[in-house]
Amino acid sequence: MSTSQPSHGSTGASGSEPIDLAVPQKNSVSLKVGMIGDAQIGKTSLMVRYVEGSFDEDYIQTLGVNFMEKSVNIRNTEIKFSIWDLGGQREFVNMLPLVSNDAVAILFMFDLTRKSTLNSIKEWYRQARGFNKTAIPFLVGTKFDAFAEMPDADQEEISRQAKKFAKAMKASLVFCSTKEMINVQKIFKIVLSKAFQLKLNMNEYTETGEPLLIYQQWS
Repeated sequence: MSTSQPSHGSTGASGSEPIDLAVPQKNSVSLKVGMIGDAQIGKTSLMVRYVEGSFDEDYIQTLGVNFMEKSVNIRNTEIKFSIWDLGGQREFVNMLPLVSNDAVAILFMFDLTRKSTLNSIKEWYRQARGFNKTAIPFLVGTKFDAFAEMPDADQEEISRQAKKFAKAMKASLVFCSTKEMINVQKIFKIVLSKAFQLKLNMNEYTETGEPLLIYQQWS
């Protein structure tokens, strides 16, 4: 919130009115975003790509919870994303409240090239909703660059199932590639637009073979 502090000892020409020399401060808002899903699906890669702009195929598997921050400015407001990445091994499920509680949005993530990680979303969603029923849900498929090389029938099946899940979750659906920087920035633009009910002029992509981006239909 903008604050203004009176200057000390400064007076107007008449000596009666203090002059306020303070510069208004920017508003600052923090948005917590949780990232949840099976192990080795690219959660850490997405977080680092968004925050630092770098990509490394050999990230060490997350043990427990990773955390990073990134600030963006909108008009006179600083938005600080606080991004929490939960290791996907089941022994870390006891840390789920740490990632889910107070999150404004939760990214339920899966690897587009491994259908089993999409099937796991149901259980991740059920457990996370037990701790946070109000977070804005996203269903995010990773490794779209590799997915695009798969047979058309496999792409069709996974795309159809992902749409079905997203509709049931009332979640935005995004297929992304951290390696090729496809839809990475757009995920967080949609988070912002939904958190603050801002109008977003961004094309949706709904056809199989495209990097799906559906954020208006079901949410």
